[in-house]
Amino acid sequence: MQFLSSRFDRQAALVPPERLAEASVTVVGVGAIGRQLALQLAALGVRRLQLVDFDRVEPTNVTTQGYLAADVGRLKVEATAAAVAQLDSTIVVDVVPDRFQPRLETQAAVCCCVDSISARAAIWRAVRERCDFWVDGRMRGEVIRVLAAADEAGRAAYARSLFPQSEAQAGACAARGVIYGAAIAAGLMVHQLVRWLRNDALTHDLLFNLAASELAEIELK
Repeated sequence: MQFLSSRFDRQAALVPPERLAEASVTVVGVGAIGRQLALQLAALGVRRLQLVDFDRVEPTNVTTQGYLAADVGRLKVEATAAAVAQLDSTIVVDVVPDRFQPRLETQAAVCCCVDSISARAAIWRAVRERCDFWVDGRMRGEVIRVLAAADEAGRAAYARSLFPQSEAQAGACAARGVIYGAAIAAGLMVHQLVRWLRNDALTHDLLFNLAASELAEIELK
């Protein structure tokens, strides 16, 4: 009990405890970014997590996504839920071992961590009118893009960031990835969530090129 009462002490000045206590988050896709995101949210103290993914852990996921060797063959949502429980067994974790379905009842905050632009667009269409906060993490190699929305201007700008799948760069995002890039992308997404919890303005579109050491905010249009 001492652990539970004291583990948030060092972040209380940065993350409003009363808002955090009410926070519930849906993470769609628990691959490279989504796995790291779920663990960071659990460590932060989000009280309810919903994890959505149909995939199973493969050997390469140990290197690029931070799964354990013992997780190979397990559903990613189940392996991630087990890791969350090790961080804090009081967190409620709802696992959905399936592809995202438009009829799925999601939480107030939705984090999109899927590979394809067409999947992002489909998820966005389903939840844009019923989520209060949205963040999308994209990564290819050492290039990270994080887009967030919590108001009408942000939602409109995000919608304009979507484009036909035929215009996307060939290959899935997960085809080229590194664990440190995924962890950084997840951290940037969690930071936007924390800004929302604090009622601070969001950074709607952030591009971070690790290879070039360039961080840029893309102007809202």
